[in-house]
Amino acid sequence: MIHKFTKRANMMKPSDMRIILTAAEQPDLISFAGGLPAPELFPIEALKKASEAVLTEDGPVSLQYSPTEGYSPLRRKTLERMEAIGIQANLNQVMITSGSQQAIDLTGRLLLDEGDTVICESPTYLAALNVFNICNANIVDVEMDENGMLMEALEQQLQENPDAKFIYTIPDFQNPTGRTLSLERRKRMLELAQQYDVLILEDNPYGAIRFSGTQIPPIKHFDTEGRVIYMSSFSKIFAPGLRLGWICADELIIEKYMAFKESADMHSDGFAQRITSKYMEQNDIDAHIEKINATYHDRCHVMYECVNQYFPEAVSCVKPEGGLFVWVELPDTINARKISISCLEKGVAVLPGDAFFATDSQSNALRLNFSNASEDRIIEGMKRIGEVLHQEIRTEAAVK
Repeated sequence: MIHKFTKRANMMKPSDMRIILTAAEQPDLISFAGGLPAPELFPIEALKKASEAVLTEDGPVSLQYSPTEGYSPLRRKTLERMEAIGIQANLNQVMITSGSQQAIDLTGRLLLDEGDTVICESPTYLAALNVFNICNANIVDVEMDENGMLMEALEQQLQENPDAKFIYTIPDFQNPTGRTLSLERRKRMLELAQQYDVLILEDNPYGAIRFSGTQIPPIKHFDTEGRVIYMSSFSKIFAPGLRLGWICADELIIEKYMAFKESADMHSDGFAQRITSKYMEQNDIDAHIEKINATYHDRCHVMYECVNQYFPEAVSCVKPEGGLFVWVELPDTINARKISISCLEKGVAVLPGDAFFATDSQSNALRLNFSNASEDRIIEGMKRIGEVLHQEIRTEAAVK
């Protein structure tokens, strides 16, 4: 039988993320590969109460079809969360999505024709690259330093790609590097977007997960033209299994998003939306986030110290101020993909950094997740990775 797939389907291959996460499901494996929140921090008892209240108060309605734009009380609470970080919007500018991943996917459907150009950080979020590739987009990347995307390089790409559809950025604790775009560069990015008439897709699932340093306003805070499409998620601050995120954009753009969402899944899980809204009504979600941040602060510190203690001196990384990831750069001669295989053999899953590059990849980097492992398992896992790295360096030295 011949399967007559589309060109788009024939392009699809299992991603590095899916392959490694499948391996990471082994219970005895120490996994730093995914971007998983700590499951022991999920507010299970509070969710039981919220679920019971929803079913008691609005059982039939909560299990019925829902509006495409989302449950209004949850959208209002989302507006309040955005207002707290400096984003002014109205209810018609907010749509609930099935996680922020759907928001990226809908953006690709809405804005990208085949061959259109997207400008993004290098490296950047693997699943966003997958969406842009499915759309057959021309992905143009821009170098970063420790303060995020380089604005001079961004302007050069805007000059060379005058028809670019949008700039994709993760300004807070970027995935995979953990870097944060500085305040000055956020303002400059918006200035360049205005000058070259291009949209900005601001993907901010990690912004609330700040455990040190000072909060920086989102790019959307400075937007006066409706040029910034802002998206975020309840996954990292609440529970990823509920699959809830949101988009905030100009009303006309939201109307277009709703048309595409209606054709995709009609609406996000209405029951999950009501549970989330009820939880926020009954509980202080900011206090819950503070608990998350305190735990992640400690785990990040342990992982960073382990790099210094167990890894070769030639390895470097910068300690992030929030988020879920530490980006580790190995000596140029070491191939991270080879290292990841050796680490799996030692019972540790890591993600090689080359998966996060659109064009020229960096083969000597690892993305390590600290949120989903206890401090004891972080120490043990980092010791094993250190052994692999020291062995690889010794082997290289012997060959020379």
